[in-house]
Amino acid sequence: MSTPTAPPQKRGQQLIQAYKMASKTDRTLGLWILVAFVVFATFGFLLGALPGWGPIWLIPVITALVLGVMGALLVFGRRAQRAAFNQMEGQRGASVAALSMLRRGWKVNTQPVAFTKQQDMVFRVVGPPGVVLVGEGQGARLRQLLVTEKRSTQRVLGEATPVHEVILGDGDGEVPLPKLLKHVQKLGRQVKPAEMTDILNRLKALDAQRGMMPIPKGPMPTSMKGQRGNIKGR
Repeated sequence: MSTPTAPPQKRGQQLIQAYKMASKTDRTLGLWILVAFVVFATFGFLLGALPGWGPIWLIPVITALVLGVMGALLVFGRRAQRAAFNQMEGQRGASVAALSMLRRGWKVNTQPVAFTKQQDMVFRVVGPPGVVLVGEGQGARLRQLLVTEKRSTQRVLGEATPVHEVILGDGDGEVPLPKLLKHVQKLGRQVKPAEMTDILNRLKALDAQRGMMPIPKGPMPTSMKGQRGNIKGR
């Protein structure tokens, strides 16, 4: 006998949950949402009040409400995402949680493809730029780990497939967590969608050769896909 699954949350419940989560970090979230609604609604009312748009009161009110809600949701989504990044800042595995927000055309490994006993880790994402190796950790150990993983990856894929290295952090040459998504997306389009299947199959074979790797102990932040869905009201 199968266990009944819980009914999906309604959009209102999802938005409330996302607001509660974000407001723990962003104390001024409610104020920003209110200001955005007022500003966009005012613009919408003035726009709807232009001559020739219909009844003198109906169109401005409708336009104000529509633009006000859209503006409030836009600001809410941006600040909620920023709050989620702030909550994950400094946590192990934060990069893969952020990368999970990438849209279609990207394949993110949710487990590290390489790591050390000192908790240095390398995550892998495959997309239009090719293969992107994202490292979390400190100093020479992490850089050597990235070099080794890049060498293994290129040995399997060949020199034709680009392999990029990114180090998460706030130091020189590193990428802060809030900027990680944009940085990865701006690496360009060097791999065609038709080539993705072959790349993924080759990487799957590489992972199989290495066998099952013991996952580092300790909590890791959950994927941000749920956060993104809550923000959009899915």
